[in-house]
Amino acid sequence: MPKEYRTIQEVTGPLMLVKGVENVKYDELGEIELADGTKRRCKVLEIDEGNALVQLFEASTGINLESSKVRFFGKSLTLGVSEDMLGRMFDGMGRAIDDGPEIIPDARMDINGLPINPAARAYPSEFIQTGVSAIDGLNTLVRGQKLPIFSCSGLPHANLAAQIARQAKVRGTDEQFAVVFAAMGITFEEASFFMNSFRETGAIDRAVMFLNLANDPAVERISTPRMALTAAEYLAFEKDMHVLVILTDITNYADSLREISAARKEVPGRRGYPGYMYTDLASLYERAGRQLGRKGSITMIPILTMPEDDKTHPIPDLTGYITEGQIMLGRDLYRRGIQPPIDVLPSLS
Repeated sequence: MPKEYRTIQEVTGPLMLVKGVENVKYDELGEIELADGTKRRCKVLEIDEGNALVQLFEASTGINLESSKVRFFGKSLTLGVSEDMLGRMFDGMGRAIDDGPEIIPDARMDINGLPINPAARAYPSEFIQTGVSAIDGLNTLVRGQKLPIFSCSGLPHANLAAQIARQAKVRGTDEQFAVVFAAMGITFEEASFFMNSFRETGAIDRAVMFLNLANDPAVERISTPRMALTAAEYLAFEKDMHVLVILTDITNYADSLREISAARKEVPGRRGYPGYMYTDLASLYERAGRQLGRKGSITMIPILTMPEDDKTHPIPDLTGYITEGQIMLGRDLYRRGIQPPIDVLPSLS
């Protein structure tokens, strides 16, 4: 049984300070039990000489400093993976939200997977047909590539993401192909659009969906893309599938990163974003690719809305450095009724 602590000193917003802890590590998962028996999950953000700064996954209301107790599990967040995940929907913490049965996992994988070693990468070469002529004809997507879509607020990037997820296939082969879709900080309306779009076209049968809504906690938004990539790694490298990962919206993810960084009182970098944002984004993007000697592959399409339509903003700027090109959406094309409004001149693959 994990050791229990009744030494909660302070609760400030989503953060909680627990004193006198032993052998507790950074990123470790924990659980708070309230006086009425309610349990809430948390994660260790910082350790300083026996004091643990903890981030709550749910609201902090109702936590009584004297009667609440905390226990730590000695492990970081994991995802139970299985081929049965195909056709299912999960929240940002990997819990099923589609009224289906619980997944019986083949394995439990740490969501903080490692980027692929550059020496172990196979060169991307096989064409993925998206069914979008501006991409297929001018900025081709290939297996193992990471190709972001740079959009602007109000443009139909959600429609483009759903279209690619529905239509993407590798021509001339009958190899297993799956889509892992992760939505971060989207509205309920957008979530309904994606769910209905996938169900109506039958694309849900070969897709795994992770949905994090705008009213869900910021720390859950940090785990959502990692959950999705863990599921993709299992399907690609354990089950030899070719997986297309679509992440939307990276801007909401980066804003959550900034929010948690500010709560921890870290020194901010450009426009208030943490100085380690480049490293953090790279830890996501670099998990895509092909590995030598393995059949499966992970191809990634991150979607981000550029704040104020500014491609020099830190989020698109850093993303452009890490990924292999970008698909740019243009507001002027959208106003002229061109769908999807892909601006081919600044786009690159």
